[in-house]
Amino acid sequence: MLLSGLANTVYRILIIDDDIQNIFILEDILSPLGNIYFSESGSNALALVDKIKPDVILLDIEMPDMDGWQVCRALKSNPLYSDIPIIFITGHTEPEFEKLALESGGVDFITKPFNASICCLRVHTQLKFRQQNHLIVKAKEELQQLVNQVPMLITYWDAAGNNLFSNDYSGMWFDQLVGQVDGKHISSIFPAELSHAVLSHQKVATTKPVKYIVTVANDIGTSFYEVFQSKMKSSSGMDGYLVTVVDVSEVKHAKQALHSEKERLRVTLNSIGDAVIATDTKGLITFMNPIAERMTGWRIKEALHQKIETVMQLRDSNTRHTLLNPLYIALREQRIVAMALNSQLLARGGQVFAVEDSAAPIRNENGEVIGAIMVFHDVSETMAMAMKMSHLANHDQLTDLPNRILLQDRLSVACSSAKSFGTKAAALLVDIDHFKYLNDSLGHQLGDELICLMAQRINSLIPPSYTLARLGGDEFVVLMSDTQSVEASSILATKLVDAMHEPFVLAGQKFSVSISIGISVYPDDASDAEELMRHADVAMYRAKQEGRNRFSFFSYDLENSIRERHQLELSLRNALLNDELLVFYQPKFDLTTKRIIGAEALVRLTGDDGIFISPTEFIPLAEETGLIIKLGQQVLSKACIEAKRWFDMGYVIPVSVNVAVAQFADPNLEHMIATALQESQLPAELLELEITETALMLDAEEMQTKLSQLKALGVTIAIDDFGTGYSSLAYLKKFNVDVMKIDMSFVKDMLNNKHDYEIVKTIISLGRSMELTLIAEGVETEAQRQALIELDCVMGQGYLFSRPLPANEFSDFILLTEHWV
Repeated sequence: MLLSGLANTVYRILIIDDDIQNIFILEDILSPLGNIYFSESGSNALALVDKIKPDVILLDIEMPDMDGWQVCRALKSNPLYSDIPIIFITGHTEPEFEKLALESGGVDFITKPFNASICCLRVHTQLKFRQQNHLIVKAKEELQQLVNQVPMLITYWDAAGNNLFSNDYSGMWFDQLVGQVDGKHISSIFPAELSHAVLSHQKVATTKPVKYIVTVANDIGTSFYEVFQSKMKSSSGMDGYLVTVVDVSEVKHAKQALHSEKERLRVTLNSIGDAVIATDTKGLITFMNPIAERMTGWRIKEALHQKIETVMQLRDSNTRHTLLNPLYIALREQRIVAMALNSQLLARGGQVFAVEDSAAPIRNENGEVIGAIMVFHDVSETMAMAMKMSHLANHDQLTDLPNRILLQDRLSVACSSAKSFGTKAAALLVDIDHFKYLNDSLGHQLGDELICLMAQRINSLIPPSYTLARLGGDEFVVLMSDTQSVEASSILATKLVDAMHEPFVLAGQKFSVSISIGISVYPDDASDAEELMRHADVAMYRAKQEGRNRFSFFSYDLENSIRERHQLELSLRNALLNDELLVFYQPKFDLTTKRIIGAEALVRLTGDDGIFISPTEFIPLAEETGLIIKLGQQVLSKACIEAKRWFDMGYVIPVSVNVAVAQFADPNLEHMIATALQESQLPAELLELEITETALMLDAEEMQTKLSQLKALGVTIAIDDFGTGYSSLAYLKKFNVDVMKIDMSFVKDMLNNKHDYEIVKTIISLGRSMELTLIAEGVETEAQRQALIELDCVMGQGYLFSRPLPANEFSDFILLTEHWV
């Protein structure tokens, strides 16, 4: 047997005979061959066969109820018993009986009287045949089971390619194998690629199997089949060939995926910017990528099986001592280990790299450590960039001086040091006087150059232990640390102020510059670094208030004034935001007839307590903070609306509005005036713009252009406070102005001071010669009115006629004046 092998078998022999004597004789003869069973009736024997399942039956031919031929035919007609060999028992020796016995299905016959040896031999022979048949059947079953279970398709084909056998009964391999495939041609069963390959190999096939791979495309992708093909010769002498097919798609796809993954890993490791070195558990190198080769100076062929510390020499960047490679720690402790931050890699050629990163163990599928990998990269440029970024973050871009951030840190250190050692620290806040106007006239490029020259000059005047920082714009700070006295800061400030008297050379021209310095001392003036800087700012503002080109120390009175200034700025901003500014109107008179010929709009601001704040306080603040543009817009709008109301009442009274220097720098000035005239519907000839001499002298050419644009609107232009500025005839004749106002400072003392009288006389004469309308400001006495009339100035304004009035009172005043004139 194929799998079971031979086994000791006890045969079951059934004797069917109506003669009991024959049964006993046969039992005696055959008992050595197995277990004997008997039946005296043919019909009973059929029932007994199902129970004992005999290996051989001895059947008597002549029996009363059912003869032997009938029993034999009944057994052979039943598939369950048709294979049981039947030996007939007969007393006849004629050939006809023998022929009939064989035709009925019998295999042999025994004649009476019985010859014991021949009888035993005949029965034994049939039993052996029976046993062999059982073994063959069993072997076929086991072989079929084996064929069915193997994970491959087993087929057998004749020489013409027609199927003789297949172990696929369910269509698991190919749909065409389902059902009866015997005799079908291979091309109708196998896919085209597979059948073509099998047929093409048929010519070269031998008894030794040929192995090859066939690729088959299908709906779900590509399948790969490994084919074993050999030539066979059947027992009938017909040639054929055995073809076994193994689906290796998973293996093939897995190999392809593995190859792709290995290739992807190889390309990744060779392409990444990090260096990679792999070792075994002893630290012997098994892999290096190109970056590692470049950084270490070792080629992979040279580095293989070398100790990692030989190829990758690490040392401390500070002490230059050799460092233990973290890969060994990763192997020993079986964990990821980061490299020290101050590590250096000494390359084979002597080049030094600042490196960082980590090492990690490599494990197999069982979690066992089989090596380690070292990943590192060059951080030299990163560290240099970090230092550069740190420098940029802490230094001014224009001058490369410490900026506000670094200064704050050094101020804190200086204060802490002064507190610990009982010394002082001083902050000198340096600001360039009138730098905004200088920057606008020079241009920002030369302005930046001036800032750099200023920084160089200040730096040359202070010791290295001091810090010079730039806060931005035109502000510098000198930090004096560990000083012993306040006098030292005074001496330095004097030196700085005096040093600025030497002109700076820009674009081949010399420019004189002055500075204002505010000084605050720790711990005298401040309790911490923040307060020290704030008080230095307060002191600097005081120096500017006192006339600039000087230095000033901080005082609490000064701090209070700064607080008041802040409150004033807040009040001004709120008034502008809520449209709460008041506009008063001071009438202008014909000095001869005392009739109202115009009015000057004057802005007024009330504090939180309802008390008026002097314009000399909030107007300079508005100019300094940039609020003057919005303030001027609101005053202009209110004045135009009021003048239109007078016009609607039947009074043609021009209104004059002051235009500040900053407003002329505003490119929207012309549009703002045009809008105010349009919205109020005031005729343009009833609006007069008053401009100071100082504004005219800033940029004569540009001012001339702007004045022409404003005149084109139809408004009148007046020069305010004439005589207090440059009063240059060369400039004056260039400007297209209509009115000249004589400053009140000359009118006030013209009768008491001969020089003032002559100045007023000259201004009037100059105005007449230029055909300008003249108006005297500050007319307070009748004597002044008469003197002005005598000098041919017939227009004026002042307290002799009226103080500035609110809008409603001015309307009443118009009516009253018309009444008593």
